[in-house]
Amino acid sequence: MGKFITEEGLKKIKEELENRKITIRQSIANAIKEAKEQGDLSENAEYSEAKRQQAENEARIAELEFMLKESTVVKYNKASGGVQIGSRVKVKLNGEELEFQIVGSNEANPGEFKISNESPMGKAFMGHVKGDKVEVQAPGGKMKYEILDVK
Repeated sequence: MGKFITEEGLKKIKEELENRKITIRQSIANAIKEAKEQGDLSENAEYSEAKRQQAENEARIAELEFMLKESTVVKYNKASGGVQIGSRVKVKLNGEELEFQIVGSNEANPGEFKISNESPMGKAFMGHVKGDKVEVQAPGGKMKYEILDVK
């Protein structure tokens, strides 16, 4: 079974893939061509760096293509009312309000408050509705969240 992804996440992967296949590939090809024109490739740092960038870019392209092939786009089901992939969940923890978006594991970015449906917190929130109290086992102990809103 593949990974789940939101439509927004799918769009970002497609945009990065297109940029890497067209713009970055061309830029690297130009750098390799210019480096070759300088002569001896064994002592050519520009050539070595361009080839390294090329390998890195091709590896990322392969990774993105695999993600696209293996991912299942999840559409948000408004009728459910419960937390699901794509939901924005407003919670209260120790009197502080926080808002998270539940996303597939490939899109997770805690710095942007995007948490994976596979993370302990994401798993704990799934299916719950506004008003529910949810306990999450965190590295620092149990955390009790109150769900204030699900959008």
